[in-house]
Amino acid sequence: MTPQVLIRNVRLYGEGEPVDVLLGDEQILAIGPGLEAEADVEVLDGTDRVLLPGFVDLHTHLREPGREDTETIDSGSAAAARGGYTAVFAMANTDPVADSAVVTDHVWRRGQEVGLVDVHPVGAVTIGLAGKQLAEMGTMASGVGQVKMFSDDGKCVDDPLLMRRALEYSSSLGVLIAQHAEEPRLTVGAVAHEGPTAARLGLAGWPRAAEESIVARDALLARDAGARVHICHASTAGTVSLLEWARAQGISISAEVTPHHLLLDDSRLETYDGINRVNPPLRERSDVEALRKGLASGVIDCVATDHAPHAEQDKCCEFSQARPGMLGLETALSIVIETMVRPGLLDWRGVAKVMSERPAEIVGLDDQGRPLEVGEPANLVLVDPHTEWTVHGPDLASIADNTPYQDMTLPGRVTATVLRGRITARDGAVFPRTDGK
Repeated sequence: MTPQVLIRNVRLYGEGEPVDVLLGDEQILAIGPGLEAEADVEVLDGTDRVLLPGFVDLHTHLREPGREDTETIDSGSAAAARGGYTAVFAMANTDPVADSAVVTDHVWRRGQEVGLVDVHPVGAVTIGLAGKQLAEMGTMASGVGQVKMFSDDGKCVDDPLLMRRALEYSSSLGVLIAQHAEEPRLTVGAVAHEGPTAARLGLAGWPRAAEESIVARDALLARDAGARVHICHASTAGTVSLLEWARAQGISISAEVTPHHLLLDDSRLETYDGINRVNPPLRERSDVEALRKGLASGVIDCVATDHAPHAEQDKCCEFSQARPGMLGLETALSIVIETMVRPGLLDWRGVAKVMSERPAEIVGLDDQGRPLEVGEPANLVLVDPHTEWTVHGPDLASIADNTPYQDMTLPGRVTATVLRGRITARDGAVFPRTDGK
């Protein structure tokens, strides 16, 4: 049996008077002042700290199998736990591709063995991410991994008929299709946002229309298929407008935004540093502002990290040759605080909504993103909102250290993460399972 955990003197959602929270039997046992617990209880000091539901990341790249030199399920789970996450969704662009139950079941089992965070495998929509033939979605959905979301992320399902069939099939299975919105014929050779900065720097431009045309198309396909569609890493003001339009039509569409698209813009490209190459690219400041407003208003549903570890040789090279992607799991909360909480766009309940509750709802997780109430699953994160810390890539838990926030001082930090009543991270240390289950 998991030992009891007692969180002393903490404010739920940063509101009201401090209370004690007692955890046991994988759930919240009691909430109130001056709680008593068993003699061997593990105590967490919640003074001046905020308690939230554990975070859920719909968009993580853990690289296993195939690129264990950049990340493994062990190291990625450690980064997730240190970042306050209790569930992550591992994207399918591994080697081999997660287009069969053999691979997705392996990812699920490995996540359970490590036990720091629930690692939910994302199945590929098409075999080999080739965009030619649908993968065996039903087999993956019914396998041990119980795949809830499918995506060819990194590549767009650009064939409209194939995408329509995928949406129809997903509706009957009760799963979600997540689209990497990029019309590939508009992005041939593109490496940076199409605008004045890219033109001045001589970088091939990536137009907003490449994203927005697929968002509009897939909204219509989802409408006609009676299905749900999820837009990965929204990056433009036009996408925000299209999402608002689609919702007004009653279309079942959701969307995520990354922390880096909430904070960074294409002015970062002046140095030609490959660390700033990401897909979709960093946009202009006007897009950043629109994304923040879209997240605050609920037009964009949630924050997802698109955590993408890369080896040093894949980043420390000519900008056009650099692999797109950035680390994100351990810095996500701090970026949300900087971009959304400090300006007054979100309060702590809003943070819980976009980092925990809505992501869990979108994929149908019934044990994550739950209210902080007695009887609910004890998947929690304890946050110190008053501290500041300076990012240093080698100090992060990931094997790779390709963070764009190197040497930035950021607000707020996770001090403890709890998965089903068991502390998985505390003050930077992580505690994998030791029971062998």
